[in-house]
Amino acid sequence: MPLSSMAPSSTSQTDDHFLITFAPLSLEDLYRHADHSHNGAIVVMSGTVRDQTDGQEVLSLEYQAYEPMALKVFQTIATEIRQRWPEVNRIAIHHRTGHLKISEISVLVAIGCPHRSEAFAACQYAIDTLKHNAPIWKKEHWADGSSSWVNIGACEQENP
Repeated sequence: MPLSSMAPSSTSQTDDHFLITFAPLSLEDLYRHADHSHNGAIVVMSGTVRDQTDGQEVLSLEYQAYEPMALKVFQTIATEIRQRWPEVNRIAIHHRTGHLKISEISVLVAIGCPHRSEAFAACQYAIDTLKHNAPIWKKEHWADGSSSWVNIGACEQENP
């Protein structure tokens, strides 16, 4: 169920879009939520299910979220982005729950902004902060038949 920020602001916060859903995520839908005539850049980050982690073959992932709190975390991320990059005019964060196959999209983040450097920085901040703060868990299903649940923030530290 979508949740849009309700805080009135001159920076178009009422047009932000946050979503947690069992349905497949749509790049087109996300992009539409980040689009604005003032934008010179829309940066999109798409997280997908990969077929291995740490050299171990992954068959699929399963995501669960504490939705009300996760949506509040998304809103907090948007507020923090606007404090650091006030020129950002659109923020969209969508996350999938349920069972996902290899190559399916699990998370999408889009930042609309007049300038690309701020859009890139804000997008990276959004996904990094989401992974560390949102109450979202994934279960990795391994080729050997085992599986394990982890908080997404504990999954990887590629660029600490």
